[in-house]
Amino acid sequence: MQIEILEDRLEQLRQLRAEAQAGGGPERIAQQHAKGKLTARERLELLLDKGSFRELDPFVTTRVTDFGLAERRYLGDGVVTGWGTIDGRLVYVYAQDFTVLGGSLGEGHARKIVKIMDMAMKNGAPLIGLNDSGGARIQEGVLSLGGYADIFLRNVMLSGVVPQISAILGPCAGGAVYSPALTDFIFMVRRTSYMYITGPDVVRAVMHEEVTHEQLGGADVHTTISGVAHFAADTEADLFYMIRKLLSYLPSNNMEDPPYVPNGDDPLRMEERLNTIVPDDPTRPYDIKEAIRLIVDNGDFFEVQPDYAPNIVIGFARLGGHSVGIVANQPAVLAGALDIKASEKAARFVRFCDAFNIPIITFEDVPGFLPGVAQEHGGIIKAGAKLLYAYAEATVPKITVITRKAYGGAYCVMNSRHLRADLVLAWPTAELAVMGPEGAVNIIFRREIAEAPDPEARRAELVAEYRARFANPYVAASYGFVDDVIEPKETRPRLINALEMLQNKRDQNPPKKHGNIPL
Repeated sequence: MQIEILEDRLEQLRQLRAEAQAGGGPERIAQQHAKGKLTARERLELLLDKGSFRELDPFVTTRVTDFGLAERRYLGDGVVTGWGTIDGRLVYVYAQDFTVLGGSLGEGHARKIVKIMDMAMKNGAPLIGLNDSGGARIQEGVLSLGGYADIFLRNVMLSGVVPQISAILGPCAGGAVYSPALTDFIFMVRRTSYMYITGPDVVRAVMHEEVTHEQLGGADVHTTISGVAHFAADTEADLFYMIRKLLSYLPSNNMEDPPYVPNGDDPLRMEERLNTIVPDDPTRPYDIKEAIRLIVDNGDFFEVQPDYAPNIVIGFARLGGHSVGIVANQPAVLAGALDIKASEKAARFVRFCDAFNIPIITFEDVPGFLPGVAQEHGGIIKAGAKLLYAYAEATVPKITVITRKAYGGAYCVMNSRHLRADLVLAWPTAELAVMGPEGAVNIIFRREIAEAPDPEARRAELVAEYRARFANPYVAASYGFVDDVIEPKETRPRLINALEMLQNKRDQNPPKKHGNIPL
């Protein structure tokens, strides 16, 4: 008798598990596949190490019975939660299931996510959210809104404690967008995912503008125009590969160092190509990403937000096996000038690296802040101050390499010695000055040029004299603002040596609740 009872209960358990794993059923799964989308469980299989996923709360259902929900109870309540590993390292995950009530968020759905977020906090492991949801479950009213707010609070509490990654794999609209916006990195899939506060129908009704989902909040919009998202992939499989690669550079929490990965690239390797990468003409552009790839381990540079504010480059790489964050002015775009978008892009990246103990390497070639009415009216002063604040606040190892121009306030902002840079190296092509030779001469010698028999010839002479005297790194080096002038080919071994020297660095900021960054 006991054996029969046990068998009955085991069979009941198996049936319930099968029901939970079936999601919204074969018809809705087929609809999901027809849209080019995977199911929640298929996504977790691709993202996590094979066989590592352990599900939590598969039997949770909604407690609300209004508006027909009593007849539409699904085990799991539209979200799959649990933990697994990526490259053998623990991560916590949730994957919204669009086949169940459109992946809408109700009370039970939210409680499952909140539980996994609390576990990520207590156990110090990254949190990855796979978002594919129609938004708040209208039938549950304020319970669903409260669930969102519970999640938002934990996003804030987790910020700077464990890495938080959001993948947008379908719709993400209204209040649902704020949880991803509070996380560290957002990934999107072209043509199948979108994010916006108000959809095309509302825009059409209120603003009388015709716009599609993709035009309003698609992956390309958010990775090139708004800067809301950091990465766009063509397929979900590509997206999960990118998440796994990103995590390889990050520690599991703010108390750990980033993973060390030996890769066979000689730490003493010299690169002769670097000696000629900066053009003789100071007005000619070059691609700083080419220089970065010549310096980092095996030329592997994982760029973040490559299509947004391309006048500044950010991303992760390794030097001597150690994970580093890289910030670099891009002379090939807007001459590398800092504008509003570039300043905010770099500031947020610097703060992320500082929160998670990732050393920051800065390659500087900046002629200044971008001038113009649009920039001033848009708040370039405040945006530039954000970047300045981020660098000054950061206590991780900070190294700057000045490759060419370091002019004016932008020199100060780009991790100068005055903002607690640990080491400032310069190439012989470096120019440190308040402004470029032409601008300086026009101001300093305005009267002399005007009174000269041949003003243009005199201006050219003065520019040449000013360039010879100041367009070099040696004046700044004489004051100790530049620690050493090196041959460009030496950059890789010098940086690796500096990182090893700084591995036990200890620095701190004055005691306070928190600063007031100029938001």
